[in-house]
Amino acid sequence: AIINAEAVIGNLAVINTGATIDHDCRIGQAVHIAPQCALAGNVTVGNQSFLGIGCKVIPDIVIERENMDRIFVAQPKMAGNERKYVLDCLDTNWISSNGKYIGAFEEIFAKFCGSKHAIATNNGTTALHLALVALDLKPGEEVIIPTVTYIATANAVRYCGATPVLVDVCADTMNIDPAHIERKITPKTRGIIPVHLYGHPADMDAVNKIARKHGLWVLEDAAEAHGAKVHDKKVGTLGTCATFSFFGNKIVTTGEGGMITTDDDELAAKLRLYRGQGMDPQRRYWFPVIGYNYRMTNIQAAIGLAQMEGIETALTDRERLAKWYAEALSDLTEQIILPAQAPWAKQVYWMYNIFLREGNENRRD
Repeated sequence: AIINAEAVIGNLAVINTGATIDHDCRIGQAVHIAPQCALAGNVTVGNQSFLGIGCKVIPDIVIERENMDRIFVAQPKMAGNERKYVLDCLDTNWISSNGKYIGAFEEIFAKFCGSKHAIATNNGTTALHLALVALDLKPGEEVIIPTVTYIATANAVRYCGATPVLVDVCADTMNIDPAHIERKITPKTRGIIPVHLYGHPADMDAVNKIARKHGLWVLEDAAEAHGAKVHDKKVGTLGTCATFSFFGNKIVTTGEGGMITTDDDELAAKLRLYRGQGMDPQRRYWFPVIGYNYRMTNIQAAIGLAQMEGIETALTDRERLAKWYAEALSDLTEQIILPAQAPWAKQVYWMYNIFLREGNENRRD
């Protein structure tokens, strides 16, 4: 293939073996340039790109210098209809917590997960809190959470006046270890929040077995794991309900945003009631409960809908990048441990987390 002069190649693209990239082309970030390609003069290559073996580089190629002062976990990819849908919101003045994109986003997300209901919120933390409120968590009660998670998991429990009870994690996946859960269950325990950390799902078969035995609900914290699977079933459908985050560095982003999924009709109705200030959906300005303003805006949902239209591509790109990392780091396996994937799991690599083997601590940085 020949890429003509002054062409612009987007981020995360793949340029196949033997291609010729003519002068003054601009190549985006994290692009895979396969072996035996030829790059002409004044080609600009974005950071985090991969240059294959045997590539011929003519002088004056420009490799963008990466700013090492701050390396982001991930950068949002707006490569679809995000701009089009947001402009539609602005042009029609539907910019707040009503509008066609909210329902459309909820519908496509529920279908993606395989859940009956999806309830959008304004961020992942409020999704957690809202789920706990709808599950009737009360002050003085206890919820089991893993020792390794983001603070929002514990904060949401404390918002309800309840106590988060920490359970250690598995050494390989860093997810909650089912072997340690039962010893932490007391008469005050009401539920378990397994976190699908870094994109690898928790052992939901074991967690659910314990929960059923003790009459506990299970709230999946899937903030980092959009599309991850246990066996052939996606996270978001493996417990009583589940929450997701759409923060700017997540697999799917709305800038800020969250979602709750569930198959329970009654629970879904409560979630929608509490999300909208507690206003009765059949009687405007009648508030039977104390609710919260946790609604997602139409603009957020517009971005989310466009993101969902490209999620399969995003997941494929992440898997491809993970394979690159594994190949690039294959000579260092005596010093490091690469990310695990349980035989029953399909992980989505929100992060590519690496462990240093004992004795290599001084090489961490």
